[in-house]
Order: sequence, then structure tokens, then C-alpha cells
Amino acid sequence: MGETQNLHLSPRHRSSLKKPLLIVLLVCITSVLLVITYMYPQHNSKSSACAGLSSRGCEAALSGWLPVHVRKFTDEEVAARVVIKDILRLPPALTAKSKIAFMFLTPGTLPFEKLWDKFFQGQEGRFSIYIHPSRLRPVHISRHFSDREIHSDHVTWGRISMVDAERRLLANALEDPDNQHFVLLSESCIPLHTFDYTYRYLMHANVSFIDSFEDLGPHGTGRHMDHMLPEIPRQDFRKGAQWFTMKRQHAVIVMADGLYYSKFREYCRPGVEANKNCIADEHYLPTFFHMLDPGGISNWSVTYVDWSERRWHPKTYRARDVSLKLLKNITSDDMSVHVTSVGKRGEELHWPCTWKGIRRPCYLFARKFHSDALYKLVRLFPNYTSTVV
Repeated sequence: MGETQNLHLSPRHRSSLKKPLLIVLLVCITSVLLVITYMYPQHNSKSSACAGLSSRGCEAALSGWLPVHVRKFTDEEVAARVVIKDILRLPPALTAKSKIAFMFLTPGTLPFEKLWDKFFQGQEGRFSIYIHPSRLRPVHISRHFSDREIHSDHVTWGRISMVDAERRLLANALEDPDNQHFVLLSESCIPLHTFDYTYRYLMHANVSFIDSFEDLGPHGTGRHMDHMLPEIPRQDFRKGAQWFTMKRQHAVIVMADGLYYSKFREYCRPGVEANKNCIADEHYLPTFFHMLDPGGISNWSVTYVDWSERRWHPKTYRARDVSLKLLKNITSDDMSVHVTSVGKRGEELHWPCTWKGIRRPCYLFARKFHSDALYKLVRLFPNYTSTVV
């Protein structure tokens, strides 16, 4: 009974116990408020909260409590996006007369014209040819190429003049309403399959084959210019090979674009910001389509190149390098490889070539081939080309 009685304290004793507890609680609340005020002051909150953290660590720490800011588009962006969306809503106008426009970007004579002549034999009415000779007027041996030159201008590698030449070819090819797919090729490109295979592959695809990937290294995202903001954010900056094939709707929106093209024309070049060397033909179309129709492109090019030498330009295959085994390996390859500028040797990105849910060979064309390989390629052509998609 004595122990039980000790548990029943008088009201005066209970009141005396509450006072220290209340004081402790008030001290704790005050301390918490002081800590929050110190860490997150009203002004310059980000810099205070990020003290001692890296920029990425800071972003991760703040992402949980900072409000999400969505930038409003400028009037020019709104207008451009409205036009582009309307064009993309247009259904493809494929008919029995639909053609592929083959657009050759070359300094002069096409060294593989004889090989291409074999490729085009018997396919009249299913293709068009356009040639942009940037230096010398070509000499032709094939009637398919005769008198197919367009008005041309000088082209400098890595400069906006390369993009201008691409747009010039597209503009000329778009004049023919039957051209429904557009292929950009260089003088060192060769066909890897029969015309029928190539025609079905491109015409039945639901995407344009435009190379676009994220390279977080100095020759990728590192080339982004702050002058391109706000229309082209750094996180949307992409890289890719210039050798594209595209649907008519995509060709039209490239020609309709003035806003994004102007950003690359003005700022994607050397001498704009520090030591950055932005290369327009490697970034304009990959970035443009990533921003405006990412689901409408393949993110890989159907033109094979070999970057294994890790130089500024891909490997050039001479006659001694060409064999049936090499060509068969390229034509059957169903894995796309992108080499980034991350690290000393560059990291490789691999992903399968899939469209319409089916994994397929990636490549329809290949480069770079030296002119001395012509006769060997002509001889091997019937043996390495595929006829079934």
C-alpha cells in the first residue's frame, strides 16, 4: 500500500514537473528554428544551403524542397512550335509514285558513281538524285547522275555552311511532291543492300533515321553555348552524325525552322565562348529533333562509320581493307555504337536498332571508303547486298 500511495502525487507536485518539461520543449523548438534560419535564409538561400557541397550535390539536396520552375516560352518559340506541331500532324502521303530523294554532298566528282549506278538499275520512277558539289563540277559516267547538280556554295567542315548545304539539298528535293523520304550521303558512301531492301526499309519505317545522343564530355555537352539560352537549354543539347534519312514532314519542319537554326548559325562556331569549338552539323539536327519530336526519330544513323581509331575523322577503308567478310559483318550488325568524349579514350554507348518493335540490321549505307576500292566493291556488290527486310 505504501508503494501504491507514493504513485498518487498531489496536483502541486504534478505542476512542478510540467514546468521543466515545458522549458525543454521551448528550447528545442527555438533551436530548430535557429538552425533552419541559418541553413535556409530568405535571401541567397541556395548558396547558404549548398555550403560545402558540389554543384550536383547541391542540386540533389535542394530538389526536395525547392519549387519546380517551368520556363515560359518566348513568343518566337510559341509560334515556331505551333507551326511544327501542325506539320507533324499531317499524315504521310505515300502512293505508288512515292520516291526516295538521294542527296549527295560532295566536293566534286562522285568516285562511286559506277557502284551507285548498279544500285539504281531498273528502279526508274522510285528515286530522285540531287548533287551539291561544293568545289568542282562533277564528271559523270552514269545517266542517273547526269545534270542533277543544284545551285551550290562553298562548304567548310564543321561550320554552318555544312548545314546550309544540307538545307539547300532538302529545299530542292522538296520541290518534287513525290519525294517522301530524303537521304543525305557523302562522296565516300556506298550502298549496303539492294534498292528494294532500302526502299522498303525507309518507306515502311515510322521514324526518321537521325542520329542523336547525349555526350556529357567536352566534345558534346561541353560545346553548348550560353548564348543559345533560353531557347536551347544545356540539358537538351545533343550530338550525332550528320548523315540522316528523314520523312517528308521532318524535311519540311527543318526548312520551316528559323529560330533554332539561327542560334546555331550565330553561336555554334569557334571564338564565341572561351575555347569551345561547336560543330554545327554534329549538333543542330540532333538537338532540334530531340527538343521538338524526340519520339519521331531513331536516335541512330543508317550510315555506318568506324570510329575505332578515335580520331577527328572515322576510319577510311582502302581496297586492301575491303572483303566480303567485312561487308557482311556491317550489313548484319544490329547494334548501334556511339563514342562519347567522356574519358581519355571515350566511352561507348550501345543500343539495339529497333523500330516497330522489331530488332533489325542498323545500316543501309557505309562510309568512308577510298576511291581505290571501287572495282572491288562493284565485283562484291551482288554477294553482300540483302534483298529481304
